[in-house]
Amino acid sequence: MQEFITVSFDEAVEKSINLIEKETPKEYISCFDALGRVLAEPITCKKDLPSFNNSAMDGFAFSHKDLGKTLKIKETIYAGMNISACLNNDECYKIMTGAKIPSDVDTIIPFENCIHYDENEVTLDNKTKKGSAFRFKGEEQAKGNILCNTGDVINSSVIAMLASQGITTIGVYKKISIAIFSTGDELKEPWDKASENEIYNVNSSALLSLLNEHGFQADYCGVIPDNLEESIQYFSKMKRYDAIVTTGGISMGEADFVEEALKSNGFKESFHGINIKPGKPTMMGTMGDTLVASMPGNPLAAYVNTFLLLIPALKKLQGCTNFVHEKVLANNSQKFSVKPGRVNIVLGNLKDGNFVAFNNNKYASGMITPIINSNVILISKENDSIIEENTQLKVVYFK
Repeated sequence: MQEFITVSFDEAVEKSINLIEKETPKEYISCFDALGRVLAEPITCKKDLPSFNNSAMDGFAFSHKDLGKTLKIKETIYAGMNISACLNNDECYKIMTGAKIPSDVDTIIPFENCIHYDENEVTLDNKTKKGSAFRFKGEEQAKGNILCNTGDVINSSVIAMLASQGITTIGVYKKISIAIFSTGDELKEPWDKASENEIYNVNSSALLSLLNEHGFQADYCGVIPDNLEESIQYFSKMKRYDAIVTTGGISMGEADFVEEALKSNGFKESFHGINIKPGKPTMMGTMGDTLVASMPGNPLAAYVNTFLLLIPALKKLQGCTNFVHEKVLANNSQKFSVKPGRVNIVLGNLKDGNFVAFNNNKYASGMITPIINSNVILISKENDSIIEENTQLKVVYFK
């Protein structure tokens, strides 16, 4: 096998996103089952918010021209009541929060701002501004406004907005289907007993959980044997999935059959190898309509590359419009070195705006502890060798 040709990290990010060309089908579901789903059509305001003029405070509703007067209390208006305009000269309403405001008043004064009041009358101050504590019909949202857009992820606040409109059924993109494999005859599942010469299958559990944290459900489809014919058979049954994720089996070893097995099933490679540390042996492409992401076998490299490259691609495939990882500014607290000539993926912690590289950036791609003890990722520049103290950086949260 010839050595693969690497692409830059930025090229890998661009290529992985550009692999997503098809549109995911949509379906209609109850909004009560929609948490975490992606809208497939915009939500339009059907009912003004608020739908009638109402009071923002408990107090008295009056006409602003009567400011400073002593007024008789004509009616008490509670939320849910519908009182028609009925005031005579020098009269007002006592009103409660959320109650509908009659058309003959334009200002609300809270109880605590009144000079004096009892059960029959109130003396107003002369400072309350016209329209105070007055919530106007449609001031938050008016009929016809776009409340949520196609591609938005539905969270609890979106569901609150849907409820405000009396919307119970919405169009969302169908959940994409994902299959996860590991490779290697040396692997034992966590529920099996592993000898000193065997290792537990870390990657599948880690990636299943990582995908779930980002709103995806995946099927674990087992360990692919280190055998070409069996590998070909494994992948021939997987074209029904929207995405396939493998770990290991794509380096230069004699038992690394994943690429050849995939190509026997029509796989078209977008890239194989990235100029990064760690995680160089990473491959992505398509097998028919199925996105294929083959990650390194080392746990840290597999986890980080799945987060940086695959999660955005899957979000785009799921219909999300906001799928690019956001970067935040950080100040580097401690000087550390990186390997020049490639992008370095540096794990660390960000607290109060200050970044500290895990163990001064001294760890290996087969480790798990750096992942547990870090909350951000720094992506260095290819020509960096030393990251000096107090350097301004951009990092990505991954927890």
